[in-house]
Amino acid sequence: MLKFKIMNRFSLLCLLLVIFPVSCGNPAGKKGQKTTLTIATLRGPSSMGMIRLIDSLEQEADPDIVVRMVNEPLQVRKMMLDGSADLAVLPTTMAAIVYNKGLDYKLIAIPVWGTLYLFGEDTTVRQWDDLKNKKVHVMARGMTPDVLFRYLLQKKGIDPEKDLTLDYRYPTHIDLANAVASGQALLGVISEPLVSQVMQKNKKVRMLFDLNREWISVQGAPIPQTALLAKTGLLEDHPQKVEEILAACERSSLWVNANPRSAATLIVKYNILDDPRTAFQSIPGSGLEVVRAGLIMDQIREYLYVFYTMNPEITGGKMPDENFYY
Repeated sequence: MLKFKIMNRFSLLCLLLVIFPVSCGNPAGKKGQKTTLTIATLRGPSSMGMIRLIDSLEQEADPDIVVRMVNEPLQVRKMMLDGSADLAVLPTTMAAIVYNKGLDYKLIAIPVWGTLYLFGEDTTVRQWDDLKNKKVHVMARGMTPDVLFRYLLQKKGIDPEKDLTLDYRYPTHIDLANAVASGQALLGVISEPLVSQVMQKNKKVRMLFDLNREWISVQGAPIPQTALLAKTGLLEDHPQKVEEILAACERSSLWVNANPRSAATLIVKYNILDDPRTAFQSIPGSGLEVVRAGLIMDQIREYLYVFYTMNPEITGGKMPDENFYY
């Protein structure tokens, strides 16, 4: 995984996560009244990176921060729509959509980098040209995995409409992963931690292409796949509190990468995955590293522009303006 230099990176010998009290209160609440901030995150790499933070908060008798894990990005978006999420994790493309639709949140960091892989039992696939005349299963036409894979096909000289068949019969990542594991789908674009789960179930399945590595070869930078957003009001009224939360997320992600066995135990404890071995194996390929959005604005723009040119609707019909970034 490509590593970044992050400001104020802590030594790996000092990774003990210190949980801080939230005393800022809700901007809409009464002064001095204790208010709980809610972080809405996705069950998967996003919550895996936060797992040390999640566990530390659980040890608090009366925490001022609550992390809510949900299964689908649409559930996170619903919490943003009703205002119950003070901070939220979404795919970066969906973050652009909700911003362009008028939700008052800003992008503050990228916590998860490219986790997509082409997996399958078809051992004849050794290079991109070998995909010609094959059937590749992809979840959800027009969504991030589909558009990203189509873009890479084109860059490798393969016409996704003529040279192979893209099959969308499996509607969710879990459905597709199960199909790959059972041998019903010989080739599929899937992500961690489902990749590790599939490999545990089917020893014939192997990684054919690391799409993050392929993206780097084309774009010169990794995939900023997942976004962490915060309410604009929270950023304006309590920037120091947001800074503390960001720093805690950074420390948690560093701790997970440095202590994968201990992290795997927590990942199972909080029902992100059900097997510690799978959790341990999935951590290296899950792209866990918190990078402040302000440090990589051009990289995020270039990523979103690829999707905008391929399918404008995947970014909400336009590119996000400067106010999207914090």
